[in-house]
Amino acid sequence: LVESDHGSFGGSSIGPDFTVTPPIYGVVLDGGETEHIPDSDGGAVDGISDYDRAVGPMQLIPQTWASWPSDGNGDEIGDPQNIADAAIAAANHMCRASGGMSTPDGWRAGIAAYNSGGDYLRKVATAAQRYLDEAAG
Repeated sequence: LVESDHGSFGGSSIGPDFTVTPPIYGVVLDGGETEHIPDSDGGAVDGISDYDRAVGPMQLIPQTWASWPSDGNGDEIGDPQNIADAAIAAANHMCRASGGMSTPDGWRAGIAAYNSGGDYLRKVATAAQRYLDEAAG
């Protein structure tokens, strides 16, 4: 929800193979009003070769995808535009950075590794609580 409105950002939707169409691309991370992240992938993941930008429904930057390429839907193709693949990559990234997501401090550290903004943490916590409440019935 927080990253791409469940894969629907910009009119995208998640297909039966879990891939978003059209692809989702974030803002260019050129240091203006964003982080400054020079290109790390030659445009292979994010389609541009001067700076990086987040991609897919989990908004992974190319460096994160390179560290945690994943195949969550078992099609033998890792794709950050695929929600199943991207969710596994995001979980791996946050779990590794947190030292353990089972404690409040570990959870905060994992979320901060993904995006360190305090407002972001609050949005994720609110969404997580809403999912928990809905699951509880």
